[in-house]
Amino acid sequence: MAELNAQHVEAVIAGYVDPVLGQDYVSAGCIGELKVEGSRLSLELVLPFACSSQHDLIKQVLTQRLEEAFPGTQVEVAVRQQIEAFPSARKLPGLAGVRNIIAVASGKGGVGKSTTTVNLALALAAEGARVGILDADIYGPSQGMMLGVPEGERPETAEEKYFRPIERHGVQSMSMSYLVDENTPMVWRGPMVSGAVQQLLNQTLWDELDYLLIDMPPGTGDIQLTLAQRVPVTAAVIVTTPQDIALLDARKGIEMFRKVDIPVLGIIENMSVHICSNCGHEEALFGAGGGESIARAYETELLGQLPLALAIREQTDSGKPSVVADPNGTHAERYREIARKTGALLAKKRSSEGNSIPNIAVEVD
Repeated sequence: MAELNAQHVEAVIAGYVDPVLGQDYVSAGCIGELKVEGSRLSLELVLPFACSSQHDLIKQVLTQRLEEAFPGTQVEVAVRQQIEAFPSARKLPGLAGVRNIIAVASGKGGVGKSTTTVNLALALAAEGARVGILDADIYGPSQGMMLGVPEGERPETAEEKYFRPIERHGVQSMSMSYLVDENTPMVWRGPMVSGAVQQLLNQTLWDELDYLLIDMPPGTGDIQLTLAQRVPVTAAVIVTTPQDIALLDARKGIEMFRKVDIPVLGIIENMSVHICSNCGHEEALFGAGGGESIARAYETELLGQLPLALAIREQTDSGKPSVVADPNGTHAERYREIARKTGALLAKKRSSEGNSIPNIAVEVD
């Protein structure tokens, strides 16, 4: 039996690799307060990503490992999460009230990007994060409807120049659809649209968000490039379907973010398989393996695969997306798995690149 001390305790903890984070908690810097007092051991674990649904399981695993390593020891493990700010790759000034901005993009329309964005945001919130959505698709804003915001509801204003985000299902949101009539088309040129998005972003009083998801307009043109260059985006996520033409455009989306030095956390493959609502039979209508092949080619991650399911469409259209309409269902769990993986990858990227400000250690002899 190993001697009960902090060094040996950390050695035991380091023997367990978190399946989502892909690291042990010691090397990931997750050890908070560690106390050894006689035969009593107390440990505080501080996780850098949203995963509140896994806290009890993590606590159970670590408690069991420590009790087996140090028989007769009273073990107390506490788990909490603390999501830190990760600066934008382009070193742009941060956004007040927002720690991390994640752009959710696609090379083309019709791949379910907005549906994925709203469910990903709700999944991050369900995992204990403070989350917001900026609907940057000025020509076809849809987040208001997906979140169940009634037509005609307008955001409150502050100081005559700021908007307060509208909150639904625990997620803050801002969209052009909150400011204009639903049937009014936005007949604007690119520079006007880019300016409108920046105003929506900067003139909204976001309330202490861990993650702000930007539902990007489809494509890789002037609007997308301007947003990527002028908005302090932390990282991006690409949504695609397995269809060859969608995969081709997804590659262009990845290349666009690479050109402006924004890291792509991974690929979400939507409409991966069709699930028959009568018999449950699964069929790859749009092909198979496309998302995985792109992730491999660009050395990024396949964050998850989502089915082409009637329930996802119906629930989103009703203003209660899958994560809140059926929180214990299989679709909600897939979104939550993607949310945990997205947060973990962002935390790992922050950890690997380190802090740009050097640490100063003061030792007293």
